[in-house]
Amino acid sequence: MNNQVPLALSLGAIAFALTVIWGAPFLRVLRYLGVGKKIRVEGPRSHQTKLGTPTMGGLLIVIPVLIMTLLLNTVPILGRTLLGRSVLLPLAVMMAFALLGAVDDILGMRGRPMRARVKFPLQILVAVVVAVGLRYVLHVPSMYLPGVQVAFNLGVWYVPIAAFIIVCSTNAVNITDGLDGLAGIIAATAFVAYGMIAGLQRQVYLMQFCFTLVGVLFAFLWYNAHPAELFMGDTGSLAMGALLGVVALMTAQWALLPLIAVIPVAETASVIFQVVYFKWTKGKRLFKMAPLHHHFELLGWSETQVVQRFWLIALLAAMIGIALAVA
Repeated sequence: MNNQVPLALSLGAIAFALTVIWGAPFLRVLRYLGVGKKIRVEGPRSHQTKLGTPTMGGLLIVIPVLIMTLLLNTVPILGRTLLGRSVLLPLAVMMAFALLGAVDDILGMRGRPMRARVKFPLQILVAVVVAVGLRYVLHVPSMYLPGVQVAFNLGVWYVPIAAFIIVCSTNAVNITDGLDGLAGIIAATAFVAYGMIAGLQRQVYLMQFCFTLVGVLFAFLWYNAHPAELFMGDTGSLAMGALLGVVALMTAQWALLPLIAVIPVAETASVIFQVVYFKWTKGKRLFKMAPLHHHFELLGWSETQVVQRFWLIALLAAMIGIALAVA
């Protein structure tokens, strides 16, 4: 185990370096193709300057992770492959939700975004298939409660609960993706936490996968830092959210997901509360604007302040989550 931690960190560093190098020509290709972001009219006025910034930047995340994971599972290095076949399921989840997000991004650029009545059933369908795979193929434990190192068997309830977690996670990260660097740094922090939890559980291959992903996310943030040259788009946010849910389920520490992913949870809750309060009061607003990051922008925080302060909260939450997982 001790020898695997440096390897996992090295994979993250290699993934970062390779993705940063590939990022510049990838960005030029997106600009050449005119893959530009549409900005919501009702959003903060400061965001209008982002109109036309290349989107579908999630491809800069999923393609390097796909290539590295497949290579490490097929090409023997030092006489053995470095990753296990168990990571092929989360890899497939990432690609499935990236494809769904890419279709939504393309339709959105044409002014016809995918309708919720189409998107959600597709998400649920994929999530149910994945939940069945987790339960009956990988045979992952149902759940661990923080501080209780005993697996609880949820029986037939595991599949619907796991599917619900995946769908909620993918949409929560999607909602969080509204400011330069926000979704990327929050997702990277959560994957560091679950990578460490996987390592402590001796799920070495999952730990290596998580840190490879973290390295690629850091490389994406190289181009997504304010002022962003590239946006993640639904291609990246849906894929990262679904993948986070699956990784949490594979560690069986998904009860800690609301804590480790506290920012996406808060962002999603702000949207729900805003809608409910608006209907209940017949037109009044609980927040100046939802999701929550826009509320703080309208209070006078700069975009950079919102991102950095949200990340500090996420980092502290991740540290507490790791502590609870090993208590």
